[in-house]
Amino acid sequence: MALKKKSTLYLHVDLLNFVFRLGVLFAIYGFIWGLIELAVMILSAGRSRSLGEIYTIRALKYIFLADVTFLFCLSDLDSSMVMVNEIIFAGIILLTYFIGKLQNNQVRTKMFNITAPGMSQGKDKFNMKIELGVIALSIIAFSLFWFFPQYASNPISNWFHESIINIEDTPIFGFVFKVIGFFFLITLFAKMVSAFNFLLSGQAFKKGVSNSYKEERNDDHFDDFTEIK
Repeated sequence: MALKKKSTLYLHVDLLNFVFRLGVLFAIYGFIWGLIELAVMILSAGRSRSLGEIYTIRALKYIFLADVTFLFCLSDLDSSMVMVNEIIFAGIILLTYFIGKLQNNQVRTKMFNITAPGMSQGKDKFNMKIELGVIALSIIAFSLFWFFPQYASNPISNWFHESIINIEDTPIFGFVFKVIGFFFLITLFAKMVSAFNFLLSGQAFKKGVSNSYKEERNDDHFDDFTEIK
């Protein structure tokens, strides 16, 4: 009995460590992607993006994040967790993160509709069906990497993975992102509850957005600091 409890304790500690390191990975990936988007915006002279461009870029961002997360699970030699368990937990965390992003985008649209109800630009930047489609596509891609791991290793995802490791190993930047990973770990479970309540309540499948922004705005969503845009 004592051995079983000890083994369970080690499993829980290993899981927490795994989630923490995923939080660091997400934060650094968001930072790198933010720099890429900044460069693209400068090169395009600040031109306003169409809805198609926004979701094409977002789909690439999510799919490559899923790809890098899968590579992280494959290369995670410090963990004693079974790889299948790592893949499952990573998939759940990815889904939670994506739903948190969806909630953020929905909240921003609601806020824009409240502050500028006569303008349509805010609505044009958010589409619930496309948002859900991008999330589903990313999760499907993550799942398919298990069956076709050779496609997970490509020049772009390998570059992201190596860059994340290099930044994490840097003393100052690595420490900053590890602090962010710590907060990611603390808030993840609350966000998981919020994300699944969001799905179970059916809000993800409703058309449009309501005007209940003030009532729904709370701390159970991913903020910009956590993801480091």
